[in-house]
Amino acid sequence: MSKVKNDSKIKNPLLQAIRAQLEHRAFWLYLLCDEAGKRGLDWRDFGSAAVRRCGLSQGADLVKKGKTDSLVGLRKTLFTKPAQLVFEMKILESTDDKLSIDFHYCPLVKAWQNAGCTDEEIATLCDIAMCGDHGIGECYGAVLDLPKCIAKGDDICSLRYHK
Repeated sequence: MSKVKNDSKIKNPLLQAIRAQLEHRAFWLYLLCDEAGKRGLDWRDFGSAAVRRCGLSQGADLVKKGKTDSLVGLRKTLFTKPAQLVFEMKILESTDDKLSIDFHYCPLVKAWQNAGCTDEEIATLCDIAMCGDHGIGECYGAVLDLPKCIAKGDDICSLRYHK
């Protein structure tokens, strides 16, 4: 039985439509990794690097858009109110040097659950997907810690950016 629990509390139809788009992209990641695995490639060997490159690109764009490398700027440009609703986030702390956010729902995990992924595959896919968030943090001169993770059986994802 799966230890991964991931149920949304907010059921708004618009949010569900947005989540469906994110789920579709997460499904792509799973299928790419699955096909790579069939060809003898380790999911992490190629997936982590590719997703990190995406995060570095997105992070550079966010820094430029917000005109700051302050983590308050990251919150304002990436973790907007719509994003907070989609992921059922709670902003715990937001300063120039620290950004702490708890996610109570993850559409990516939902996609991997729906695809029939094992708990181990879900955890691996999450690690790969989080490489983008690490890349974004790097653009802000920050490190990202993830002490809790829905994909690994925790009740929330705890994102902790710090400089």
